Amino acid sequence: MRASLSNRGGRLSGCGRTDERTGPAVIIGGCGRVGLPLGIALASRGMAVILYDINESAVATVNRGVLPFGEPDAAEPLATAVRDERLRAVTDPAWVAEAETVVVIVGTPVDEHLNPDIGAVPRAIEQVADHLRDGQLLILRSTVHPGVTALAEKVLASRGLDIDVAFCPERIAEGRAMTELFSLPQIVAARSERAYRRSERFFRTLTEQTVRLAPEEAELAKLFTNTWRYIKFAAANQFWVMANDAGLDFDRIRNAITHDYPRAADLPGPGFAAGPCLFKDTMQLAAFSRNNFPLGHSAMLVNEGLPLYLADRLETRYDLSGLTVGILGMAFKAGSDDPRASLSFKLRKILALKARETLCSDPYVTDDRFLPLDEVLARADLLVIGAPHPEYRELPTQAPVVDIWGISGRGMLV
Repeated sequence: MRASLSNRGGRLSGCGRTDERTGPAVIIGGCGRVGLPLGIALASRGMAVILYDINESAVATVNRGVLPFGEPDAAEPLATAVRDERLRAVTDPAWVAEAETVVVIVGTPVDEHLNPDIGAVPRAIEQVADHLRDGQLLILRSTVHPGVTALAEKVLASRGLDIDVAFCPERIAEGRAMTELFSLPQIVAARSERAYRRSERFFRTLTEQTVRLAPEEAELAKLFTNTWRYIKFAAANQFWVMANDAGLDFDRIRNAITHDYPRAADLPGPGFAAGPCLFKDTMQLAAFSRNNFPLGHSAMLVNEGLPLYLADRLETRYDLSGLTVGILGMAFKAGSDDPRASLSFKLRKILALKARETLCSDPYVTDDRFLPLDEVLARADLLVIGAPHPEYRELPTQAPVVDIWGISGRGMLV
């Protein structure tokens, strides 16, 4: 029989004390890239945390006190939390019954037709519904299509459960979680005063600032945030294409624009705008607006079209059919081991049709198809930086280096 849990002293029962039944926080999807940093942060502040996840390998890894993926400054507090019995990962959903607070963090993708999967969060709730109980607080943390919080409330009501519901979207950037969970204001949205106060108190464990919204306002706030970033990246990429087509180096132009000029300080550099969030959340917002969102769709065309444009430029300048091309960096962002939705893979597919051979390397991403950097440098006739990892700032090679990110100091002109 499984022992009960307690938050007293921040210890998990079965390996700690059980005098007071307040229950731990249970995070559904707790071993993922959003759930695990949250769990580590809460445990570091003394809270007892259970991470429920269906990924058995990740659960086993976490219970050894080891990160299943890279996240700066998370390894040591994870090891400490596991050692001190404040954090445990499980595959049994029955642990949900022990929780005072249940946090739902699951993927919310768009389908092949770019329509949002509005059922992802309700399905996650249904899968653990038999273990939910009256009086719990359920916090939705996934980025969702507007109306999903209300849909979750209907699911609980249909089962006769008296559970407080709040929508408190995650706001962290991958690679900065262990800083931003403590420093960024947390949006807290709930329909009832009780649910709001409980959720606000929960996140005060981490941050001093909270911002109150209605659930539908908060759902849009998160989509607007990610879409705004996606549109800004698209603008920079379109500017780069314009300058490049004119034979001008956008790196020099951008440096001049942003030099001591505050109104242009937020102009990003060009590069692949990828990853699991920005594109799909822009498409969620487009669906919400009945696809009457030409700005968002234009941003998609610019960002998703960048690998095609780059390959076309390379084909114009080089006889790719006789060259071996090396792509350096297959993660979706610098310094990350996360390859999800990386446009480097799209570039690889395009170049596979054009080049004699295409080689890939990444110091962070594990993939049997990838080669060590030294081998790619030795074999490639042409190099393309796909992700601006710091390891690529100074490459010991005489081969041409195509660097739209500008990290190598060789300019951005292709």
